[in-house]
Amino acid sequence: MEDLIAQVRAQMEALVGLPAGMQLPNPPSPPASDTPIASYIDHTLLKPEATSDQIDRLCNEAERYRFASVCVNPRYVERCARALAGSPVRVCTVIGFPLGATTTKVKVFETVQAIGHGAREVDMVLAVGALRGREYHAVADDIRAVTDAAHASGVLVKVILETGLLTDVEKVMACLLAVRAGADFVKTSTGFGPGGATVADIALMRAAVGPAIGVKASGGVRSLVAAQELIAAGATRIGTSAGVAIVQEAEGAAPERPSSDGY
Repeated sequence: MEDLIAQVRAQMEALVGLPAGMQLPNPPSPPASDTPIASYIDHTLLKPEATSDQIDRLCNEAERYRFASVCVNPRYVERCARALAGSPVRVCTVIGFPLGATTTKVKVFETVQAIGHGAREVDMVLAVGALRGREYHAVADDIRAVTDAAHASGVLVKVILETGLLTDVEKVMACLLAVRAGADFVKTSTGFGPGGATVADIALMRAAVGPAIGVKASGGVRSLVAAQELIAAGATRIGTSAGVAIVQEAEGAAPERPSSDGY
């Protein structure tokens, strides 16, 4: 793993004119919780058929269990911000989701609008096709534009790699470009692509970015054991729609399992 990362790092450092961004100087700590696993969880509902009532329930659950954030589509950011006003639970939304194939200007517009509606974290999908096509400057420029827009308001940025579509070399390059462009986290998956979070990918991503930024595991995390394994491998945030069941399992209660489909 170390040799692979060193080779990819040398390749990136040989590129001329890559943008250089800065991470947030004081990234926020997740809220304290009686059940520590809860503070790792982005309580997530990104299904296209999600209703306002389901979003309200998501917010109520997040406040009850003191999850790190709720992660919702941009349409619901303002609603969540109102529901969670005065709560330590942050509102997170997704940008360029789920394909990452919108233009940079559109991603920046989405980011600025979401912040205006109350988002305090944004999870952007990188330009996956550009990464696979080795258009590394385009990938970095895209990330840097979003991080600049978000950091101007003190908003944290996570970069979604969609690891199920990438080789290990591409995963490492994506991580290094994200760090270079000022991202605060790298994240495995949208939950809508192939595969999801794996221990191997989290370990690779953590080794690539080092200790300075966060690593979010998302996609298919549906049990306490799975979450714990990912955290042990280096994850500092877990994106899941099964947060309530995971916390109940940690507390020794019989978990209420959500449906098997979804994030």
